[in-house]
Amino acid sequence: MRRMAGADEGAGSPATFAPLRNPTFRSIWLATQVSSLGWLMQTVAISWLMATISTSDLMVALVQASSNLPAFILSVFAGALADNYSRRGVMFAGRCLMVIASVALAAFVALGFVSPWMILGFSFLIACGGALHDPAWQASVGDIVDRRDVPAAVTLLSVGFNTVRTVGPALGGIVVASFGLLAAFTVTTLTYLVPLGTVWRCKWKVRSSPLPRESMKTAIYDGLRFTAMSSEIKAAIARGTIFGLASIAILALLPLAVRDHLGGGPLAYGTLMAGFGTGAVFAGLANGTFRRSLSQERLMRLACVACAACSLSLALTSSIAVAALALALGGAGWVTAWSGVGVSVQLASPRWVVGRTISIYYALIDGGIAAGSWVWGTVSQNHSLTWALEGSAGALLLVAAAGVLFPLRERRESEPDPLEEFDAPAVALNLKPRSGPIVVKVEYLIHEENVEAFLDLMRERRHVQTRVGARQWTLQRNLQKPVQWIETFRTPTWTDYLRLNHRLTEADKELDERVLQIHKGELPPQMTLLIERPTSLARKPEQSAPYFPHR
Repeated sequence: MRRMAGADEGAGSPATFAPLRNPTFRSIWLATQVSSLGWLMQTVAISWLMATISTSDLMVALVQASSNLPAFILSVFAGALADNYSRRGVMFAGRCLMVIASVALAAFVALGFVSPWMILGFSFLIACGGALHDPAWQASVGDIVDRRDVPAAVTLLSVGFNTVRTVGPALGGIVVASFGLLAAFTVTTLTYLVPLGTVWRCKWKVRSSPLPRESMKTAIYDGLRFTAMSSEIKAAIARGTIFGLASIAILALLPLAVRDHLGGGPLAYGTLMAGFGTGAVFAGLANGTFRRSLSQERLMRLACVACAACSLSLALTSSIAVAALALALGGAGWVTAWSGVGVSVQLASPRWVVGRTISIYYALIDGGIAAGSWVWGTVSQNHSLTWALEGSAGALLLVAAAGVLFPLRERRESEPDPLEEFDAPAVALNLKPRSGPIVVKVEYLIHEENVEAFLDLMRERRHVQTRVGARQWTLQRNLQKPVQWIETFRTPTWTDYLRLNHRLTEADKELDERVLQIHKGELPPQMTLLIERPTSLARKPEQSAPYFPHR
């Protein structure tokens, strides 16, 4: 299930719906809602099928784990694919896998070959398709719509899914109760074909890079490094991971609560899931109003308390009406929490790495959700369902208190996109794209009274340069001429050096200006480019044509 939520603009404001004027975005968004409707119906059908053929509470809870574990395993790889290859192609491949797995599941159900592990296996495969598709789709939003409409477009992704959530589970329960499981799986397969055809038909322009494509290993490494150096993204991922671990008990154990505490069937289960979705939609519509009056950290704490109240109510009530109200409250807390962490990641990521940061976000929070499904399923099986739901409520209160250690930062007003304006310096050697390692040295002249200010700026510069690709960054002071300072860093290849400079943002350039203000030389800081050459082994002469770097 995708949780990337909206921006600060209220979902009811005209600006929120501006991206729908874009025909490509509108077509894919609408097709995605159809697919989400099928996915929710399928979730109800799979969960209820597992609850009816298995006596193990753990196996029922593992349905949620099987649908979230693929994102943990594949998302980082999928994000690197989305940033280095055709995002449209990656989306199409993911949708194809979903259709194939769904067709196979329907066929096995029709033939009567069903078992708990087979159900989990096909649920896992369908989720693998989603894990490939979702980072590419999220990253494509900025390619399809204008930059000013990106926050509104991200809002629509969440509002659309949670709107469908209000009817999808109930519809799934009706289909299962009235026509059987096979009908539900067949309808789901048909809904998966809609976005497949839409992605095949729609095309959009993507800003191309003048640089060669990164290798998968380098792309994944760069994404991990950028994420590790972004305090805003790290805080959002940390809170999202532990929130997912604690809160997933509500959805993972709901089939058991319906069966054991409420004495209901698939229709009751679908209705309660619709109540969860209704609360999520109302919270999404009020998202902008909430953010104008409350800080993101306070909203996160309120969301945790709302979900804790929901989990505790499910543990104690035997009334379907009370459970529906509790789930509406839980749905509101669910979308509010994911709204904060999702937008923080999306808007803190420049375009060159957004697919990877989103995928890392998905990987860790879905890993937390998968782990939570296993934990609460184990507690329910070894102790009781009431213990598991009460434990989830207590854990959610601890997540609210974790804001002391991992507070959510307020989101930025604009994305930190790179300027992509860089004139490659002239070099006297005929370099190939993979020539290297490249060593960069920059000499500064700093008077004694400015040393402390200079060191503060260079600490910031080290963070900036390392985040976009610099390796082994160091700062040295000349012992014989103390006024001279030398900044040194390396990149693996010449292409990596060019890529580093293409990734610098306007804020990074402003940092250069601040350093220049305390540099006391008559000329600007002198930069020297060098290439390392090993002496231990003989090298073959380079016979390729000269490499002329692009602007």
